[in-house]
Amino acid sequence: MSGSKLLDDSSSPDASDAARSKAAHVDQPLGLTVHSMPSPEQAMDVEARRTGSGRWKMLAVFLVCAAPVLASYFTYYVVRPEGRRNFGELIEPQRPLPDLASVSLSGQGGNLQALKGQWLLVSVAGGACDDLCQHHLYLQRQLREGLGKNKDRVDWVWLVPDDAPVSEKLRPALTQATVLRVSPAGLSAWLTPASGHPLTDHLYVVDPMGNWMMRFPANLDIANAAKANRDFAQLLRASAAWDQAGREAASLAIQ
Repeated sequence: MSGSKLLDDSSSPDASDAARSKAAHVDQPLGLTVHSMPSPEQAMDVEARRTGSGRWKMLAVFLVCAAPVLASYFTYYVVRPEGRRNFGELIEPQRPLPDLASVSLSGQGGNLQALKGQWLLVSVAGGACDDLCQHHLYLQRQLREGLGKNKDRVDWVWLVPDDAPVSEKLRPALTQATVLRVSPAGLSAWLTPASGHPLTDHLYVVDPMGNWMMRFPANLDIANAAKANRDFAQLLRASAAWDQAGREAASLAIQ
């Protein structure tokens, strides 16, 4: 009786359904999801956008870092504040001392290139030396003396482009000057005045390498001499190793 009951329970619809459900659950295969791969064109486009973005970021970083330097160059070369302007006019390109024969007032021959090695403050005037010539000689001496301990780095030079005699009264004031007679044609081929002025209206600055590099304004007066002296002092500070302080120029001078 009991065996018949067990048989009947095992063959019941509920038991059969449960068994089939369990079997179906065990035998069902695992499900897989397949994603499509990007095409080569799409991959290259993504890479190009990524590279471009990186380059723009690098450029932005570079500009941020370089901005102060670029601003300083722009200010110096374009804006150029008033405080940095020179009183004298810079000569571009610079002109080297010519291979030009010279004669001292004592009659000793030489060459203008022998003046290299010192800063030169140059005036030009005939031997008769009019009022402007004497004024320039006075300014040259004062500008040199105003340099203090640096005055020995500067020669003040009077170039005479004619054969007119120099007054004996003037000679004692020239004991520290270098006075040379030179060819007027050769001198004019080297130095040039500002437009509308003769060569004698200016003072000229020559660096120790022999290059004419600055011209002071025409008819320089006492009031503006301090500005010229400031330019000269700045040049000397910037060129401490260029020249030979205390060079003997006696062989070129008046004696």
